[in-house]
Amino acid sequence: MLLPAKTARGVADGSIDLAFRRWKIPRVKVGSTFVSSAGVVEIVSVEQIAAADITDDDARRAGFASPDKAIAALRRTDDPVFRVGLRWAGPDPRIALREDDALSDDDIDDLLTRLARFDARSSHGPWTRATLDVIARRPAVVSTELAAELGRNRPDFKLDVRKLKQLGLTHSLDVGYELSPRGRVLLTRLESDPE
Repeated sequence: MLLPAKTARGVADGSIDLAFRRWKIPRVKVGSTFVSSAGVVEIVSVEQIAAADITDDDARRAGFASPDKAIAALRRTDDPVFRVGLRWAGPDPRIALREDDALSDDDIDDLLTRLARFDARSSHGPWTRATLDVIARRPAVVSTELAAELGRNRPDFKLDVRKLKQLGLTHSLDVGYELSPRGRVLLTRLESDPE
């Protein structure tokens, strides 16, 4: 479930604990979690409702000034409306991971195995090393330029960078990306021992 950054911050600070979505069927389950821009969010309830049943209190709890504003923010479809209860469950675990640069040989081997799997499953060939290299050489450069340098389309490039982010190797900046401490250690190891 995607949350706008403002909503995610509201969940983290406790001022928002609801969201409304139009879905054919619920896309989240109670107890599931997802990573937002403000950390991990847990789904605590999912209930189908009529849009007209959104109360003033519901709207406020979802970060809106009124039920009309909450309804206006919904997708323009005939799909049912779901009232989704949210709770902040903690910080983004990728932050601690990306700062962990004390990598053992086993850690390096594990990362290399994961990167090899990404490369092997790719429809456009091996990409992990080239992507790490371009981000290392060109931090804070817009993704459109990085993708073009690698001969890739931007959406697919961004999806691949997200995979590296999940491993704690990169992180997003306001514009572009940079290698994390963990990613720099891995790339240094790759450069010193390419085999």
